[in-house]
Amino acid sequence: MTVDVVTFGCRLNAYESEVIRHAAEAAGVGEAVIVNTCAVTGEAVRQSHQAIRRLKRERPDTPIVVTGCAAQIEPQSFARMAEVTLVLGNEEKLSANTWREWRQGLADPAAVEDKVRVDDIMRVRETAIHLINGFGSRARAFVQVQNGCDHRCTFCIIPYGRGNSRSVPMGEVVDQVRRLCARGYGEIVLTGVDLTGYGSNLPGSPKLGFLVKQVLKHVPELPRLRLSSIDAVEADADLLDAFASESRLMPHLHLSLQAGDDLVLKRMKRRHLRADAIAFCARLRKLRSDIAVGADLIAGFPTETEEMFRRSLDLVEECALTYLHVFPFSARPGTPAARMPQLPRGVIKERAQRLRKIGESALRRHLEREVGRTARVLSESRTLARTEQFTPVRLSSQVAPATLLDIRIAAHDGRHLLAAASLAC
Repeated sequence: MTVDVVTFGCRLNAYESEVIRHAAEAAGVGEAVIVNTCAVTGEAVRQSHQAIRRLKRERPDTPIVVTGCAAQIEPQSFARMAEVTLVLGNEEKLSANTWREWRQGLADPAAVEDKVRVDDIMRVRETAIHLINGFGSRARAFVQVQNGCDHRCTFCIIPYGRGNSRSVPMGEVVDQVRRLCARGYGEIVLTGVDLTGYGSNLPGSPKLGFLVKQVLKHVPELPRLRLSSIDAVEADADLLDAFASESRLMPHLHLSLQAGDDLVLKRMKRRHLRADAIAFCARLRKLRSDIAVGADLIAGFPTETEEMFRRSLDLVEECALTYLHVFPFSARPGTPAARMPQLPRGVIKERAQRLRKIGESALRRHLEREVGRTARVLSESRTLARTEQFTPVRLSSQVAPATLLDIRIAAHDGRHLLAAASLAC
């Protein structure tokens, strides 16, 4: 009798899935499958529907609860599925009371006639940290410090799934980081929907950089602190100073760039230009020469010409990007971009493939530069670790998970670094 959570999408969803699991188990939910969905693309929603049907075939007698961004935005599409027992919104899924009420209703099927428990996410004004003891056997733990987004990029449906920006008070964040360190986690990742929007609704409007410095100051036992995706235009002076001066802040950033052409960026309603992205990456490298920078890029945005797309290809080299997360454009109903002139699907797929190929070359160059160097890594399993730049490493011998050790990089296989014998712990 177990509660299984199937997670789609972002790191924030991964964090919330642990909260959901703990809340459901604490409420006495004996057996259930909970699908925590993503809505960032139409393909993500399709995969959720597909997974639900497969799960029901595999476990016909197990109730299936659907939640997450896709459930928040289009609850009826899931409620109409015969396989689904309950649909929960993004706020409801984190409430212990929700799970207690549902558990009580399970004893009386007549009490759960209405599948949908989804309220207006835009009415939510606060977010609280959810204390959990850990993340199974993972060496890395996520801490949600922010939720929602106040921006309205024309391609993005996520604000309608997450609501407006709201942040967790710094003291609560510090307490959670300290708690997870005591449980043996070697690395903490601060995460949010719009991470660099942190603090806008808190007294004094503290910025992300100040939060980072407070965590490092008040939790000296924390070995490694990492950030999830940020919006470079919102990066504050304290954050940049932390990268320059704090060795425990990992030299790795993932940027929400999306495109390399100024007109496309304007039509996306982004708040930066091409030159801003290039200048920001150059500044990062002056502050931290060993930093690795990844980025989200969209291929085939409406009205994008071949010339415009080439500027996105060129941006990979001009920003010296290491990792790419490529999104073939997917029109989301209800967004302004869905009403713009669309490109043929074949063109979108072909451009995404070209971007991914450029990304593979960029990753290979990064791997080649690391060969022969010594790296401090954190083991995620007995045979796989991550460098400070988040590069995966195949270990030469087995070690206990969550171990920090120094290794020499002997080679690479195009995707992973390959370690020689470990040097020290």
